[in-house]
Amino acid sequence: QVQLVESGGGLVQAGGSLRLSCAASGRTLSSYSMGWFRQAPGKGREFVAGIRSSGSRTTYEDSVKGRFTISRDNAKNTVYLQMNSLKPEDTDVYYCAAVLSIFIVTTEYRYDYWGQGTQVTVSS
Repeated sequence: QVQLVESGGGLVQAGGSLRLSCAASGRTLSSYSMGWFRQAPGKGREFVAGIRSSGSRTTYEDSVKGRFTISRDNAKNTVYLQMNSLKPEDTDVYYCAAVLSIFIVTTEYRYDYWGQGTQVTVSS
């Protein structure tokens, strides 16, 4: 079992930055590709960013390209999402997730483990 705990969410003004962290316990993350998703009330989870288990490749949803950066530190068993130039439409609950794969996975149902989510609110 892998337990994931997100942190770093909060309230920020438009144009500001936040850094989300996802700390894992139970197993090492080095065999897992990781993803960040977000979810608005009443909607499904949307893929935001993903990173290979090795960290060698990343993928982003179009609306966050150039603004968000996913990274990982396997020695610390932690994944990060640096969010810059935040917009009000980025307001959501953000979740990290782990999938036992060397490849990036963008589909929600394939992920094996999920964190509890952290709220990000961007004011205009």
